[in-house]
Amino acid sequence: MSHTTESTERRRGPEPPDLSEKGGNRNGQPQRSDTRLFMQLLVFGNCRDARSVAARIEAAGLTGAIYEDVNDPRGIASLTLTEQPDTFLDVLRPLLNTAPLDQLVLKPEFTMFGRTYSLGYEPDLDDTLVGRPTRTVLNPEWPWVVWYPLRRNGRFAQLPIEEQRVILAEHGAIGMAFGAGDYAHDIRLACHGLDTHDSDFVVGLIGKELFPLSAVVQTMRKTQQTSLYLERLGPFFIGRVVWQSARK
Repeated sequence: MSHTTESTERRRGPEPPDLSEKGGNRNGQPQRSDTRLFMQLLVFGNCRDARSVAARIEAAGLTGAIYEDVNDPRGIASLTLTEQPDTFLDVLRPLLNTAPLDQLVLKPEFTMFGRTYSLGYEPDLDDTLVGRPTRTVLNPEWPWVVWYPLRRNGRFAQLPIEEQRVILAEHGAIGMAFGAGDYAHDIRLACHGLDTHDSDFVVGLIGKELFPLSAVVQTMRKTQQTSLYLERLGPFFIGRVVWQSARK
């Protein structure tokens, strides 16, 4: 090796990380994508007319839903979906600071913000990242929702990858069973570095009726992940749709 080559190699810095989402092979080629769906849930009090709020959100061209809060007679929540996070500041923020929406009282402890992600073996990566979560949130036949954040404890991160997969598969099997019966359908969002309370994930449970959504949480209490490796779960927002944007 020449002196010049050796010096060049010493000067070379670390390679930048590959931030793309990865899916399973399709037509013999691995799937990659830099497209992700961001979702934000904002919860408010002091709302006397949820439908008027929905009308303003719809007129602004935002994609999402408005929910009535089952635990607050004047409470609502706004869920916004976008592939461009600038939308939250360039469109939604100004809208919420104009009358009459500026009379709403934000409940920051319920704010949830996250992004879709892949596990690396999805057969249809684009549908996993954008298509399926959008259809789930905007399905008019599934009006009930339970949204909550969670944080795993440090012990889970120290487990071998294969052991982590077994633990997560237990959760996945429960979700698939409830989904197969059309009882509950889930949204999973990563929120590392995006959550003021340092949560790891945001979960949305969505379905035709409220009871099965509660039953999912109850069933998952017995899993290894929930019983042994969660540091924090909640707070929970429980609501029902009063408006959804049209599915495109």
